[in-house]
Amino acid sequence: MELEVRHLRALCAIADTGSLRKAARQLGMTQPSLTTQLRRIENTIGGRLFSREVTGSRPTPLGRSVLCRARPIVAEMNALVSEVRLEAGQTADARLRIGSTGSRAVVGWLRRLRARYPDADTTIHIDVSANALLQMVAANQLDVAFVHEVEGAPLRVPEGVERRVLVEREPQFVALAETHPAAARPVVRLAELAADQWMVDPSVDGEGPGLRRVLAAAGLNPRVVYGDYLTAADLVASGEVVTPCQPTARSRQGVAVRPLHGDPLTVRLFLASRAAPAARTGDGGSAPDAVVRTGAAETAPDAASAAPLGVEATASGGPIDVDALFGDLADAYFEIAWASVAYRQWLVRNESPLLRLQEPPTRDELDILGLAGPAEVS
Repeated sequence: MELEVRHLRALCAIADTGSLRKAARQLGMTQPSLTTQLRRIENTIGGRLFSREVTGSRPTPLGRSVLCRARPIVAEMNALVSEVRLEAGQTADARLRIGSTGSRAVVGWLRRLRARYPDADTTIHIDVSANALLQMVAANQLDVAFVHEVEGAPLRVPEGVERRVLVEREPQFVALAETHPAAARPVVRLAELAADQWMVDPSVDGEGPGLRRVLAAAGLNPRVVYGDYLTAADLVASGEVVTPCQPTARSRQGVAVRPLHGDPLTVRLFLASRAAPAARTGDGGSAPDAVVRTGAAETAPDAASAAPLGVEATASGGPIDVDALFGDLADAYFEIAWASVAYRQWLVRNESPLLRLQEPPTRDELDILGLAGPAEVS
């Protein structure tokens, strides 16, 4: 068998996702087909390229060597196809390719993007692996990606990718059975879950190490097992496991979502995009983070200083404005965050910078939340 670009794409997908199952889904293949293809590639090369571990598939030393040569080839082929199509006028109708690690805000974001670019072909790619999405942005397979980064487990941000931070430090809540004694309280302490079995999804970058770090810091050593968050609800409802969850998560039958005391588990939310050409020529050779943040120390630049990034040509002939995409994301995220009673109470109590992007809550809204005391309302 002769190696082809499609084989190199497969190797890159396995390395980026860390899983044959997820790589097959990304490539539009079945897992058995991808497994067979990988075996044939390894037979052709003459060595094993990936080792199967509990947490997924990891490149062997030979695999890393092959990937170092494969990635530039795949990136150049992607660029070649895009440029040829552009010259042939096949992209005149524009594509807007967005990715996300999964959030209830994605629906509202898509709605706003389609209103902004009504003639563009807008697509969404969901992947639990933030690192895989960042690689897709760097390889020009996605225009932007909305991802989260677990505190204490930094993501591998490729060169040429910049970040616009939406929330610098967002708390992660916990999902537990409604019958759990701790579910009777509005806020749960980690110590109350010391005897429980925790479950994390190994496909979510940084989730396992981040949870273990927090548990160890609290002097706890509960059993941590691996599973798929998509199928975890039944296990949580039965009391078999407790799991970390997003504060915007919707409660399901038999499942309670509660904040953790002191917010020990946190993530950073940001939008990744390819850097503007001028930003790629810094002293270090990599793109800096864009100064578009909701934190107290940094504010968004004005329109004159923030030139839009030309990711692809839109149907109207103009460039895609990543700052505008970020603004649509912020609006969509606030909408879903404010719809969650527990999370909006947290936002108001902690004077979250996310509130600064929106109209401040009214006295009536604070009254409903039970937060309209002297400390919250001037």
